[in-house]
Amino acid sequence: MGLLTGLALGAVGAGGAVVAAPVVLGAIGFGTVGAAAWMSSAAIASGGGIVSGSVVSVLTSLGMGGLGTAATAGVAGAGGAVGTALGLLI
Repeated sequence: MGLLTGLALGAVGAGGAVVAAPVVLGAIGFGTVGAAAWMSSAAIASGGGIVSGSVVSVLTSLGMGGLGTAATAGVAGAGGAVGTALGLLI
């Protein structure tokens, strides 16, 4: 539709992504409830330990501890970019 629609959807996308990220991480098992299952599976797959910096360890850390400043900025940026792109395409 136009630039204003793109900017508006970009703002909504940025805010929505920041709010949704912890909920989604918890829903797929990276929160306080499902972390043990993911960590156990990752440990078995890697030969007995969790590799530091692996996808499972990072997502578990984010799900249990929440998003830090850098992660919040990254999620907001990605959500804003997707929202803006959708707004410009609509």
